[in-house]
This record gives sequence, structure tokens and C-alpha cells, in this order.
Amino acid sequence: MTDPAPPRPELAVPSIGPTDRLVGLSALHLVDARNGAPPRLPTAVRVALRAGELLVRFDGRDAGVVATRTRRDDALWTEDVFEIFLAPQDSPSVYYEFEVNPLGALFDARVESPEGRRESMRVDVDWNCPGFRARVTRRPDRWSARITIPLVPLGGDSSKVWRANFYRIDRGASGREGDEHSAWIPTGADPPDFHRPDRFGILRFS
Repeated sequence: MTDPAPPRPELAVPSIGPTDRLVGLSALHLVDARNGAPPRLPTAVRVALRAGELLVRFDGRDAGVVATRTRRDDALWTEDVFEIFLAPQDSPSVYYEFEVNPLGALFDARVESPEGRRESMRVDVDWNCPGFRARVTRRPDRWSARITIPLVPLGGDSSKVWRANFYRIDRGASGREGDEHSAWIPTGADPPDFHRPDRFGILRFS
């Protein structure tokens, strides 16, 4: 079950220099992916552009890591993960999925979704983005990741308006809490479903 699509939030993405740090930028904060409520585990996301690459930093509070997968394109979403869905066109019938887990494992895929629904989408896991990389930091009560995505392999550049959403899955390591799904823009789906391109927000590069 899903709600009608809300207005599309916009994010102004600044261009930064080679020595500028993401941690100094203003952050957006993820909310419950189903209903927009404050999540149990806060997550801050900072976004910038540098030399044709999108930089995204996630900083998430954590009550215990759930991560065992270490291979490229493993099913990282079955455990703890940060995710980015990114589309170079305004009507995202094709978009790209990027993930990193607390062990630094990467997942990327090209998704064709002409109807904007999970039932009819086609996911090409064999597609790999050249230069896609991430650096992960873990502490006892949080984990962070800085993700780098070159834009040219996605068929676009920084002169365009892009569409995107940012997500997190936490699998409730303590056993006392259930799984938590967070998003920049709630998808309105229950059970949670991130593959809702109609809910992608707008990235404007400056």
C-alpha cells in the first residue's frame, strides 16, 4: 500500500575543491521510509560535487553492526547498508542503485523501470560503474561512509538536474528492536520499498 506522491524536495549540491571536506557541509537527515517519522537511529547525509564526481557522506548512529557480506554485488540489502538511487533524467524510467555496507562491500546496478513499479522493473547487476568507490569508518555507536560516484558513466553530467533518493537499512542487531528503513524522501510503502522512482527528489548542482 502506498500514499500519493508528495511534492519533490530539492537539494542544492555545492561544488567543492580538492581539499574541502564533506563534514563541513549542511546535512539532510533521513526519516522513516514508510511515514516520515523520526527514526530510532538518526542518519545524516551530506552531498557535494567534485570534478565530475558525486560525493555522498552518510553518518549513522548504530546499536550493533549486522554485516557479513564482503563480495562485490552481494545482496547487501539483507543486512545493514547505506543506499543511493540516482537518475540523470527528470522522469527516471532508468536509474542506478549504489550501496555500501559496514565492511566496505559495494553493490551497483542499472535499473530499468518503465512503469515505476517493482513488479515490472529489470535490474542489471552485471553493470558496474567505473570509479565507484567508498571509504567506511566504524565506531562503537555509529558507522560512516563516504561514497564517490562518477557521473559520466551514468549518462549525465553536472549541468543537468538529477533525481535521487538516499536510504538506510538497519537490521536491529540487539534483537530488541526490529528492522528500520530510513529515507531522505519517504516512499509511503508498507512493507518498505525503496524502488519508487516517483518519490525521488531533485538534485541541483551549483
